[in-house]
Amino acid sequence: MRLARCTIHRLRALVMIALVISTTQAWAKVIPGSHIKVFIPSLPYIYISHAINGALLRPADNERGWDYDMATSHRLIDDKTYEFSLRKRVFFQDGTPFNADSVVENMIYFKKAPFLFTKVDTVFDRVEKIDDYTIRFYLTEKYGQFLNDTIWIQFYTSAYLKKFGWNGKLTCPNLAEPGPYGLGPYILKAGYAEGDRQTPEVVLVANPNYWDSNYPKIETITVYTELDTKIAMENVFDKDGVLDIMPIPFSMKCRADASPYAKLVSVPSTDSIAIHMNLRNGHKRLLDPKVRVALNRAIDQARLLERAYSGEGIVKPTLASPLFPGVREVAKTLRPYSEIQNPKDIRDELKQILDGLTLKVLTQDRFMFIWKEIARDLRKVGVKLNFEITTSEKYVFDQLLTTNAGKNTIPWDLLVWGLDDWFYNHPWSAFLVYRTYNSWSTIFPDPVLDGYVDELFRTSVETSEFTAICDKIMRHVYDRAYMLVVPAPNKLLAVNRNVDYKPYRMASIPLWKIEISEDHWSIR
Repeated sequence: MRLARCTIHRLRALVMIALVISTTQAWAKVIPGSHIKVFIPSLPYIYISHAINGALLRPADNERGWDYDMATSHRLIDDKTYEFSLRKRVFFQDGTPFNADSVVENMIYFKKAPFLFTKVDTVFDRVEKIDDYTIRFYLTEKYGQFLNDTIWIQFYTSAYLKKFGWNGKLTCPNLAEPGPYGLGPYILKAGYAEGDRQTPEVVLVANPNYWDSNYPKIETITVYTELDTKIAMENVFDKDGVLDIMPIPFSMKCRADASPYAKLVSVPSTDSIAIHMNLRNGHKRLLDPKVRVALNRAIDQARLLERAYSGEGIVKPTLASPLFPGVREVAKTLRPYSEIQNPKDIRDELKQILDGLTLKVLTQDRFMFIWKEIARDLRKVGVKLNFEITTSEKYVFDQLLTTNAGKNTIPWDLLVWGLDDWFYNHPWSAFLVYRTYNSWSTIFPDPVLDGYVDELFRTSVETSEFTAICDKIMRHVYDRAYMLVVPAPNKLLAVNRNVDYKPYRMASIPLWKIEISEDHWSIR
């Protein structure tokens, strides 16, 4: 039935598609007047960060998850000492030079108020200038995640540091205001997008001082962080010049495929959808591990993947995507509850545990496609869900990040957010929520789990020790059902037919690489 509908939609669109597309040839340099518009509803500050800012490394869609950016090479002198060679003839967006002195100055400010989502705030000791283009980082202990952290230790002009410094937040800082403060291919011209605050619209313009003359490709990029999903889809599917790129619900595959203006783009990803259980001040029955396990056993992940995701994803036993190193090895033997026992066969057992339970769900509207199927499964075992729905991710974060300290102002039992892979081919982007004294966690204190996380910090990815500690963490949280687990999603986007864009599998949009054809609305 669904295939037939898709075919009809395609046939209806053929004539209009022919009128819209005349060439796929993209232009290699910045085109005067070129402009694209992008909607990023989850973690916009992460997705656009490396288009504005520069760091030693930047995310890349390769096996290790990064490429060199302000660094050109590095070497590990010992377990606690890293040396980096810096790129020469690089200038900040305001025209001031970038060199080893810039790194030293930035790290002085970083030391005063570092980000708090890993352990680098406690293990970073100091940085030393070896020469104008060589710097050496000293750590206080072995720390296998350091390279991934350097992706987020971004460098700012002296003017910015004197005005704002680093902010010591739970999230990466990005820029507190528009201005030529960074090293990236785009300058923040209007608005801002930080982890704890953002404007509904952010405007970027091409950086004329960018070190790589091949980039960027587009002159102006408008990023929307808050839009009504239904209206956004109408704009990307049915109108030209209103919206060029946006993630879409899986149920919209056929509509995207048949659109005269948009094409469907799908890639596997290391993203997750995090559904927290409030084990701090939520429903008291959630403190019972039997109840938490029963909730997970009631959800048919295979059916959820087929119906809600339209097959765009992969089932998994815990929060982290099976595509992560370490996680992929564990996921071969640790299987989702619904694969071990079909939820249909154990509903009477689950009713005895769950019957009469009513839970409050806090969610963005964009996740209702999942909740409709979850609510169906849970109704069959006597569980009722009451929803508070918002279009704002910030509203969700305001509650999530205050629950660990018991300061949330909205009572909730289940909370969902798009936990896209911001640590780049390293599962810390998912394991973050297992550090029980971290504000990102809503799990009650668990010293054993916290000890496993500390062990993870010391190990390096793609080693046997790393896989072993991933195994300990995953089996621990699996047995205690600390999260409500759903399949890992593919990235599914609607992209203007005159835009050439290949998504990364992680939370980064290489805006500087995007190209347009000569028939794009902005230059046509």
